[in-house]
Amino acid sequence: MKKSWQIFWHVLFWVSIISFFLFIVHDNSKMTVQRMLVIFGLYGCINISLFYLNYLFFIPVFLNRKRYGMYAVAIALTIVAYGIGKYGIGVLFKEDVLMHMRDRKEVMIGFWSYFISTFFTSLLFVFLSVVLKFSSDWFLNERIQRDLENQRLSAELAFLKSQINPHFLFNSLNSIYSLAYQQSENTPGAILKLSEIMRYMLYECNDNKVDLAKELQYLQNYIDLQKIRFGNKAYIDFKIDGKVDDQQIVPLLLIAFIENAFKHGIANDSLTPIQMLITVDQQNLHFYIQNKKHSNNRDAIGGIGLNNVKRRLDLLYPGKYNLDIRDEIDTYTCELSLVL
Repeated sequence: MKKSWQIFWHVLFWVSIISFFLFIVHDNSKMTVQRMLVIFGLYGCINISLFYLNYLFFIPVFLNRKRYGMYAVAIALTIVAYGIGKYGIGVLFKEDVLMHMRDRKEVMIGFWSYFISTFFTSLLFVFLSVVLKFSSDWFLNERIQRDLENQRLSAELAFLKSQINPHFLFNSLNSIYSLAYQQSENTPGAILKLSEIMRYMLYECNDNKVDLAKELQYLQNYIDLQKIRFGNKAYIDFKIDGKVDDQQIVPLLLIAFIENAFKHGIANDSLTPIQMLITVDQQNLHFYIQNKKHSNNRDAIGGIGLNNVKRRLDLLYPGKYNLDIRDEIDTYTCELSLVL
């Protein structure tokens, strides 16, 4: 909190307290203007000064440094000094401070009686300052911890996101290399499609969330690139069910599942195509993907991609997603339900 706001709230608090007590006693016939000024003005300022003496000096110098003995001595001596000083001021304004009615006669309060009463008043202001100081320090430490945690999570997310581009680029270049090695006429189209994908990844994915429509188009471009790689002999059943309008999603979240299906699954079998279904409504997304596994590559599932996406889901959608991965003998299935 800025210093100016701290001062504002402190002033508002004390004005409110003094106004409250003035409102309580304003109908008292014995409470003259001078008496109110002395009791609430002069003595109020004295007690408030004790509050801030403890709040700004004694607590930081002694209590925060665990000098408990010195703190107790300093508080005791200060309360005694304040008590003597208050009584001395009371003598100057004895009609307003020290005189009271007893048996229908005005008598003057003695030093010890007055000192004991003002001792507890001073102790109350010291206690309030301790409570305020420790409360404000606790809230400040909580805010600092939250800021540090947010910075840590931001750094981790940036690192996770930085892994996606090289991982995707590595796999895509392998695909294009295969086309080039075969001297396929589809190589230029694959390079063009890759450039569109990289343009999206570099320039559209800098925000925390992107339009769902753009993310789905990115997935479609990736699938098209894979079809080129397989010479348009890849069998992929990709459907989108529901209306896609203004929903948003964390970028590059679903691509790992699709990459995994192409890398470890069978895509050129018309009897067992890679099945992908995305169901969308205004607030929810359900993603389903299933692929048949290579018989000689059944254990090589996962890797950087899926571990990455699991961690990003934990960080960005805590309590708002459900991920079900079924690694069976012949098939590999992923289902992700997500609150957008």
